[in-house]
Amino acid sequence: MTGAGTTSPRGGGSETQRDTQLWHRPSTPPSTIGPWLPEGELGLALSAGLLRVESALATAVASDHAFVSEAAGHLMAAGGKRFRPMLALLAAQLSDGEADEVVAAAVVCELTHLATLYHDDVMDEASVRRGAPSANSRWTNSVAILTGDFLFARASDLLADLGPEAVRVQAKTFERLVTGQLRETVGARPGEDRVDHYLGVLADKTGSLVATSARFGAAFAGAPDELVTALTAFGEEVGVAFQLSDDLIDIVSEGGASGKLPGTDLREGIATLPVLFALAGDDPAEARLRELVAGPVVDDAEHAEALALLRSSASLARATAVLNDYADRARARLVAVPEGPVREALSALCTYVVTRTS
Repeated sequence: MTGAGTTSPRGGGSETQRDTQLWHRPSTPPSTIGPWLPEGELGLALSAGLLRVESALATAVASDHAFVSEAAGHLMAAGGKRFRPMLALLAAQLSDGEADEVVAAAVVCELTHLATLYHDDVMDEASVRRGAPSANSRWTNSVAILTGDFLFARASDLLADLGPEAVRVQAKTFERLVTGQLRETVGARPGEDRVDHYLGVLADKTGSLVATSARFGAAFAGAPDELVTALTAFGEEVGVAFQLSDDLIDIVSEGGASGKLPGTDLREGIATLPVLFALAGDDPAEARLRELVAGPVVDDAEHAEALALLRSSASLARATAVLNDYADRARARLVAVPEGPVREALSALCTYVVTRTS
């Protein structure tokens, strides 16, 4: 781990005031969640719920110390999909969608997600997050780590008011987040299938918190236990699907729709599912591809070649089939959800996670 961003912390001044104003004015909900969002009364209810979440998030990241507020609000100001709060709010619409606990639980999930991003950027030595300088590059690794810890603390404070069962669920979720990160860092063990390892990491690092978001939304709205169980399983599977689609977009996107330059994972030597399929295969047609993606592809000409080969490869097609399978499995969980706008929106989400890679 390098000391990316070794400048001294910057606090106070007009820059701090500008950042504070950005995340203290939740006048409109985030606009990047996707075209799967419903219209009509349900859409209006979700928009209103998101405004409540944004306001509560602004309160949660604020501190009496100006620099702490600036650092904690940094990624909030940069935007984001608010995918996890939206799923919690949507699940809550199956019962009492106006419950205050639903908003608090949605904020807990988003704070947890934001905290992991601060830590991930340090581990990945990232310089950009959401189109803005990452906290570790803007300040220091230490500032980024401590800011993530601060957000975890604020999430825990909110959890305390939601009861011991919520604390227990969050603790189990946090355990899976850390386990997934550890497994990713260490890599597949000798004899372990690398594809199975990769999908297990995604389930822990991404699926677990998305599952908890759906679970909290349904549970705190007062939905029946069988519905909470179905939506929790739905959340895990659609969460893995969403991460898989992000990985595929990094390959197929021509213009950086994933928020980063196409092929960033290749340059960094991150073996996502299509690369793992290529490396595990013995198709003579992919021999050159296997040679190129055996490690980081830093040479510009080789990077362009590898990206072109991946885009037309059978390995990409296999990875797309896995994405479709996770989306289909998530959609199958909706059998337990009553017919109506909420079920239609959740089904549209399953379609969206697949079609967004096109």
